Amino acid sequence: MQKETSEQSILERLADVSGLTIAVLDESSREIYVLNNNSICRNLNPDGEFVGQCAAFCGTAFQNTRETGAPVSFTCHAGLECRAVPIRNQQTPLVAIVGRTFVKADNYRIATTRAISGDWQAYPPADLFENILLTGPVSVIDKTAAKVENLLPDNIHVARGPESNVPQMATTKILKPLPVERPSEKTPVGQSNIVEKFNRELGLNPILTKHSAPNEPVPVDEPEAEPEIKAVAIPESRSVPAPAPNPTDKRTAEARAWRSFFGSLLKSDYSKAPDSILEFLALHYGFTALIWLEKKENRLENAATFGEMKNRKVRLGIASDDQRLIEALQNEMPLELNERTKEQSATDPRTMYLFPIGVGGEISAGIAILDQISEETIKKQIARICLSIAPQLEILQLRGKVARGDTLSTAIRRFSESLKRIDTDDLWLTLTQNAAEMLRAERASLLIYDEKTEFLEIKAMIGARTEPVAGEKVGTRVARIVFEKNQPLIVPDVSKTGLPPPRSDRNYKTPSFMSCPISIGSRTMGVMNFTDKASGLAFDRSSLDLFQAIAPQLAIAIDRALLKEKAGEFEQLSVTDALTGLLNRRYIEERLTEEIKRSNRHGFPMSFMMLDVDHFKTFNDQFGHPAGDDALRLVAHVIRETLRGADVAARFGGEEFSILLPQTTGEEAATIAERIRANIEETDFQHQGVTISIGIASCSMDLCTSTTIVSAADKALYEAKHRGRNMVLSFESMHLQPQNKK
Repeated sequence: MQKETSEQSILERLADVSGLTIAVLDESSREIYVLNNNSICRNLNPDGEFVGQCAAFCGTAFQNTRETGAPVSFTCHAGLECRAVPIRNQQTPLVAIVGRTFVKADNYRIATTRAISGDWQAYPPADLFENILLTGPVSVIDKTAAKVENLLPDNIHVARGPESNVPQMATTKILKPLPVERPSEKTPVGQSNIVEKFNRELGLNPILTKHSAPNEPVPVDEPEAEPEIKAVAIPESRSVPAPAPNPTDKRTAEARAWRSFFGSLLKSDYSKAPDSILEFLALHYGFTALIWLEKKENRLENAATFGEMKNRKVRLGIASDDQRLIEALQNEMPLELNERTKEQSATDPRTMYLFPIGVGGEISAGIAILDQISEETIKKQIARICLSIAPQLEILQLRGKVARGDTLSTAIRRFSESLKRIDTDDLWLTLTQNAAEMLRAERASLLIYDEKTEFLEIKAMIGARTEPVAGEKVGTRVARIVFEKNQPLIVPDVSKTGLPPPRSDRNYKTPSFMSCPISIGSRTMGVMNFTDKASGLAFDRSSLDLFQAIAPQLAIAIDRALLKEKAGEFEQLSVTDALTGLLNRRYIEERLTEEIKRSNRHGFPMSFMMLDVDHFKTFNDQFGHPAGDDALRLVAHVIRETLRGADVAARFGGEEFSILLPQTTGEEAATIAERIRANIEETDFQHQGVTISIGIASCSMDLCTSTTIVSAADKALYEAKHRGRNMVLSFESMHLQPQNKK
């Protein structure tokens, strides 16, 4: 390293060795130099000037650090661990932020949730999670921060370029500012850091330390995994070429192999990573029996196998939080377990080497090797490999979650669009087909509860090899239980349950199935069953998540279909108001009767409200009936957008609307009503502003029939209009003087 080598090079080395972000701030709290920036930070603050929630964290780091004169530790709003340190020996004040890394997997999981359904949805997932930093021990951040704090000599100062107003770091000459680092398209994100860290841990890097000569590798059993960086002056007239690798050096060959493997691994996704890791270990070390173990609930279960263990089940009986595993992870050595097999005698036990994989002491996976490993150095190498890949596997897994969330949103939109195109005559069959397609199930059935017979009735079946037997009561084996408990059931393998076996003539391809209730509020209407997943895999939690995402839309479509069937019995053509698209008075009266019975039977709260457009006759007289119709459509739209999924809105007649709120107290109903009133008042109508008045009544001992509750809500409505309009008034508080919201 030459004497005038810039301190940027030393910072680059520190960032590379530690795998952390290093950002230098000037006295204006602006980033003037950034290395290995976390892609979340890069997206939230692309210009290096801290805005939004970041302003309260990195944005105050310079001021807080300079005021205290000491390092400041903080975890920012994104869950990233940071150390802000004042750079010593400086005439010009500078502060470095070191870290910007997740030290807890839970914080990263929260970040993925924010990207999928929270306040980061506006950022493309591919950009937001392009270069995620996830570090195990906090000591790595502290050590790196301490080195940065005392790094730069006296002659470093902040200068400005001759053609730019952007501050630049300089030594004896002005240096160009380093642009915000973006990962190369040719090199997978984080690959260089991981490979160099692996090389360093195995002693494969020619690193200058207080223990070694310039060209001497650090021994593999060196206890200090992170070397001390020390500048060495070399005459300017001589250049020091990189040491030529020795083709016969086994460790150099290992480094090359792992460099290539990491490159391919980080381009893959999590589902393929376990098989790739097992295959590489087998080929690299000559192993013949390997198992990949995955954390499921609180136990490690095999998820992938290689060699003689292919397709074999292994029951370890060990919890993921077993103290022995945690100690093995901390000591960078495997947990050794003795296994007895049928081929071995009781005096010749076979040893299983279990290498835990985890971040921050939390075990998420493991690699079990049943081959004999006699060399301690090999055990140490594999343990360190597991330590190195753990953060990256966590990143791959959670990136997959973000991608699935994005895919789920797209699928839900498509499903919603498909519902709009459903022909009424084929409603039941089309609903079942669309849901089965979403879940990639070759067979599915839709069962709806018949209130007259009190049995489940098959409305549609797809993929079935045989028709139900005449007179057979369907759903008695599983669906009836799911319906009555209103809880879904996922069965990976029916042969391992106590359920009665299915009829042999049904010829199911797979032993897995899923049965899910369909409900609106507390009312369960039916059950949808899925079997024979197209991939041949078992239904799992992700399958249920997907169904539950489309369940509300299914429930609404089914509920309307059932009401249309009832309407047919009453010779009613439709339950929908043609002008507003809301349900009509007949429907709301039918539902109100049902909900009051349910409320009285189970003690559930229930509320009902009546709404009336203020001065609507004057509006019609002034602007005409077509304009009045447009205003009613817009009022209906605002009502629909404001309500919750289980609430039912209807056009009661003329300019009057009604809303049924199941399992809702009077206080909750008042809050919802006020929200509707305010939203309509703030809506931009074509000719002039429109307001509404609302009356509320809640089910009680005195109001326990549909007639009395409608009458009470109607009285509250007209009292609200009498008191000045544009207000919400409940029947129970009519004796109080409400505040005029006008």
